[in-house]
Amino acid sequence: MTEPQPKITRDDLEQKFKSLQDDIQGATDRNKTSIATYAAIAGGVVVIIAYALGRRSGRKRRSVLEIRR
Repeated sequence: MTEPQPKITRDDLEQKFKSLQDDIQGATDRNKTSIATYAAIAGGVVVIIAYALGRRSGRKRRSVLEIRR
């Protein structure tokens, strides 16, 4: 005959969830610095692009003022 499966207790579940949470937390801590670096680089690129586009549109709309005496 087959042996009955042992019952899963609350302690078993808590232990398994804690080990999963520790694994996820460790991966997050390892990747946190690289994510922050990439975010800073992306932010800098966005600022440079916005500056360049704003400068270009300012040149297009700039009016020429001619002063006569």
